[in-house]
Amino acid sequence: MSLANHLETLQRKHGDIERELDEAMLHPSVDDLLIVRLKRRKLAIKDEIEKLKANPTHH
Repeated sequence: MSLANHLETLQRKHGDIERELDEAMLHPSVDDLLIVRLKRRKLAIKDEIEKLKANPTHH
């Protein structure tokens, strides 16, 4: 997979998680642990995106 495709995939996943998180936060019955897990996944993907952008030759 090329770097551009990998970045695009990560950005799509990041957006998907963001929408899932927004939806979960609208429902007070949603488990706080689920929200924490979604936030961690979103942050991990963001970190990976930033790492790839900062050093595109080592992916």
